[in-house]
Amino acid sequence: MPLPPWISDLPALDLLLSVAETGSVGRAAQAHGITQPSASARLAKLERRLGVPLLVRSRRGSLLTPAGEAVVAWSRNVIDAAQALADGILTLRADRQARLRISASLTVAEYLLPAWLLSLRRTHPELHISADVANSHGVVEAVRSGAVDLGFVESPDIPADLSTRIVGRDRLALVIAAGYPLAAHAWRELRPTDLADQPLLLREPGSGTRDTFLNAIEHALGFAPSLPHAINLGSTTTILSTVRAGGGIGVISARAAAPAIAAGEVIELRVEGLPLTRPLHALWLGRTPTALAVELLAIAAAP
Repeated sequence: MPLPPWISDLPALDLLLSVAETGSVGRAAQAHGITQPSASARLAKLERRLGVPLLVRSRRGSLLTPAGEAVVAWSRNVIDAAQALADGILTLRADRQARLRISASLTVAEYLLPAWLLSLRRTHPELHISADVANSHGVVEAVRSGAVDLGFVESPDIPADLSTRIVGRDRLALVIAAGYPLAAHAWRELRPTDLADQPLLLREPGSGTRDTFLNAIEHALGFAPSLPHAINLGSTTTILSTVRAGGGIGVISARAAAPAIAAGEVIELRVEGLPLTRPLHALWLGRTPTALAVELLAIAAAP
């Protein structure tokens, strides 16, 4: 059955316990930091709500009635439990203020997040930070469940139930080995149709990189191609290794491809009419992120 309305008047019950301990409404009021008239009014209201007399007031102080003694005895554990609850909530709030939980998709986690966190630590050296790496779908679920305070994704599709802010941009690169057959045509722009029958090396379903590429090629062609020779791989490192071995066209972040391109290990293909630039989004649950998340957002969005 639901609790009666008067059970919520825990401050008045706590005040009654103090009267029992001190033997005086005035001393109890002083212990609670209120005036005696205010204390008397609270106790009178409690008596009306309970429907029983709790105190007998005399020149020597305030004595508990038999009903008052019973209420005091029953209230002690309740007040102790309420105090434990209050202390626990305050501890949780303090812990929340002293930590930052982050989940980031692979490109952000590897190429951007470390510098952001280093900058944040300069102003918060004692801050406890936990950062998980997941694909964009995993990041969204972590934010939505409240497991993290802030998420960073590369996915073009942002759920409407989460708050978001663009903190930067990234570009996808299509890369092949120097000995791959298409390398001879790398000097010119390919057409989107040239990709359809190629072994495309894509990240796994749920990855923002994969979704960005599939959306881009669908937009370029005007329909969703079947891509019969596409291969799903679970990491950028695996895709690059497969590209170097001549296994197909890798679809990865240009940030991840840059060192291998600069070293001459892979070649970037150019495809006309294929939009491969994507925004990087920060996500959080609710209207306002935590104070520490706000600071990290400012760092991430800075030029």
